[in-house]
Amino acid sequence: MANLQAFRCTVCGYVHRGEAAPPECPVCGSPRERFEPYTDPTAAEPSFQAAQWVCLSCGFTHKGQSPPDHCPVCGSPDKQFEAVADIKTASIISAAKSRIIVVGAGIAGLAAVESIRNTAPETEITLFTKETALPYYRLNLTRFLAGEILENQLPIHPRDWYTQNRINLVQAAEITDLLLSKKQVKLKNGGRHAYDHLVLTAGAHAFMPPLPGARMAGVTALRTLEDARLILAEAGNARRIVVIGGGILGLEAAGALAKKTEVILLESFHRLMPRQLDQTAADLLQNYLGSIGIQVRTGITIQELVGDERVAGVVLKGGELIAADLVIIAAGVRSNSYLARLAGLRVDGGVVVNDQMQTSDPNVYAAGDIAEHRGVLYGLWNAAQYQGSIAGLNAAGQTIEFGGIPRSNSLKVLGVDLLSIGKFEPQDGSDLVIAGEKDGKYSRFVFRDSHLIGCILFGDTTMGTEIKHAIENRQDFSRLLTQSLTAADIHSAIVR
Repeated sequence: MANLQAFRCTVCGYVHRGEAAPPECPVCGSPRERFEPYTDPTAAEPSFQAAQWVCLSCGFTHKGQSPPDHCPVCGSPDKQFEAVADIKTASIISAAKSRIIVVGAGIAGLAAVESIRNTAPETEITLFTKETALPYYRLNLTRFLAGEILENQLPIHPRDWYTQNRINLVQAAEITDLLLSKKQVKLKNGGRHAYDHLVLTAGAHAFMPPLPGARMAGVTALRTLEDARLILAEAGNARRIVVIGGGILGLEAAGALAKKTEVILLESFHRLMPRQLDQTAADLLQNYLGSIGIQVRTGITIQELVGDERVAGVVLKGGELIAADLVIIAAGVRSNSYLARLAGLRVDGGVVVNDQMQTSDPNVYAAGDIAEHRGVLYGLWNAAQYQGSIAGLNAAGQTIEFGGIPRSNSLKVLGVDLLSIGKFEPQDGSDLVIAGEKDGKYSRFVFRDSHLIGCILFGDTTMGTEIKHAIENRQDFSRLLTQSLTAADIHSAIVR
């Protein structure tokens, strides 16, 4: 078969093979004009048609004729949802029955089993999760801590959904070995399960820095529902809680718990959210946190955690002691790639995958926080959902490619509007930065070759949708950029 042209969706990274770009993206529903030429073509893709709604704040996908009143993940109202296409094949790919095992029941795993079932109704699907709870919205754990939602609102699907869709959900199941040569997975209880294709969506685990005292009672991460239950049980009696880590999770945890008791947040870098914010935005955020009762210390080094059997405080470099009844460590995550490495799959920072989310074993796919695509470990909800869907489709026999997506971050729980998308720092002198602050609101735009490549919005994110589209569509600002502009001028041009 002769090579066909290839076109990449600039919104979600889907790669289409054919004479021209498709009328709309089968993964995210973006129109033809959001595609750009892509190299290394192979085979044409099937077309898709269906409707769904995506939250522009957090990437949550809702299926139905209309958006929900509020996003179940971040709480955004219905006006923050955008109609896009669902991921469904135009026709069933095969009547043959095969066995697909999905390891890990986060959003990547759920997206994988949904896409498998949609495209291959006769396939036998087994979904393993190490947790005892039904698969849940991990992003909602901080909202659960804040009391914005109840625990029974955390599950993504009710139990009978798995039965109705003939998905064998196995809970409290720990996989101890991937027997690739035998195409089996081995469980801790000794049981073995055979597969034709395997999808690894085992996610990541919280990184616990090797601090003296980090294993004491009263020291925890916030990664699982079990962690959240523990924090809630102890927060009511805590006079002071220390949160270590000034990234998104640490900030949201601090915001949730500050409603219950005194909270101090410690960050080793010289500003908050160093991967998402510049200094000006970080300063505005720190001032805001102070106004709602969260004490922030940046640029600090923690020496040790002290106490007898239970933590009693945090000692900083220089000897200062900060008393604490509960310490929450939010120092990032590490990919759960141990089993893959042990089995002989290629692993760098995560399990290395190609554009089809295929690992170094052609029968094994990986997606979500465990997967490293083109050197990138996303660690983002929307990326995990896209990757899981694509991995599931390919495991079921399709040929769909993931070409990468821009990073986008927002905050829940804290009550402040903040959006960071794309690249917020210039890479060299050819990049143009236009920024402005007024009345506690801040905007920062970064341009390269007349295209907007990144933006920070603080205090007002009402134009977030337009910003997202401008970056993803590679909107040309060359005519505008010949003028002397302010951030307000960019606002007006983008929303016009």
